[in-house]
This record gives sequence, C-alpha cells and structure tokens, in this order.
Amino acid sequence: MSAEGTSFKREMLATLPSLRAFAVSLTGKHDKADDLVQDTVMKAWAKQTSFEMGTNIKAWLFTILRNEFYSQMRKRGREVQDSDGVFTERLSVHPPQYGSMDLEDFKAALTKLPDDQREAIILIGASGFSYEEAASICDCAVGTMKSRVSRARTRLTELLKISGESDYGPDAVSAQVTSGNGF
Repeated sequence: MSAEGTSFKREMLATLPSLRAFAVSLTGKHDKADDLVQDTVMKAWAKQTSFEMGTNIKAWLFTILRNEFYSQMRKRGREVQDSDGVFTERLSVHPPQYGSMDLEDFKAALTKLPDDQREAIILIGASGFSYEEAASICDCAVGTMKSRVSRARTRLTELLKISGESDYGPDAVSAQVTSGNGF
C-alpha cells in the first residue's frame, strides 16, 4: 500500500467514532448505525481516488454517510412500523438516574425535530463541524445552516420546557452536596 493509501486509511479509521455517533443519531439504532457506517466506509474506500488528501476527510465521510442514509430511507419509505409495540415499549421505560432521564428526554425531543434541523444541530453541536463545513455536508447555504440550528435550539428549548439557567445543572439536593453546604 502506498504512503498516500496508508494515510487515507489512518485518517478514515480516526473518523469512525464520530461517523458512528452521527449514524446512531440518524438511525436511532446501534445495529443499523453500524451497517450504515460499514456501507459508508465501503463506498469511501472504493472512491478514495476521488478524495483529495489534505482536505477535510471527516466532512467528506459525513457527506457520504448522510447521502447513504437518505438513499436507504427513500428505498424503505418514510414510515416506521411498530405493529408489535416493541419500539413504543422501549420509549416508556424510565431510567433509574436523573442524568439518564434527562438524556432520554433530550433524545426524545431530538427525534421530534424535523430531519433538517436535527441533522444541523448534531453536525454543529455534537460533531464539532463549523457552519461552513456542515453547510457543505448538507449541500446548503451557510445562512440556511445557521437558521436550521437556531430553529432547532428554539424548538428543543420548548420541548424540554427550559425557561432559564436554573433548568441546567444539578438538582437542589445534588447542588447542596457538591457545594459543601449540605449534609
């Protein structure tokens, strides 16, 4: 393997955790996310000659993953079938810890966002892309990306019923323990 091929492989492998996280956020299921990442890696490997070394491989791979996801969605249709109620039951299980409950609330709110807003907030907020990079991945204008993120933040605030800073951080009991003023 050439030095360029080795470098491509190394950079691609370094991006896998971020790719998987993005895939999970799109599919909602770890097994489907793993399949999506595998499809992405296979496509990227086959098209590695079209990648220009020195450019942003993460953005290139995220674009491939996103396009693959939407191609698969078009093939399957847009509706999720839950005839046996397994998905619904999973949503009704409450985690035992407050942090877990907050995370589940956030995940549920995230799924209620329109696809374009969810995608934007994940690319900017969770994956660390700049607005310019995210706009390139989604093939839209930077202003459109900023608008999607703004609308997503506003909608998440509404869905999570966040009204101010007091809604963040530890609850009253935890705050007393960590500040040394309690117990």
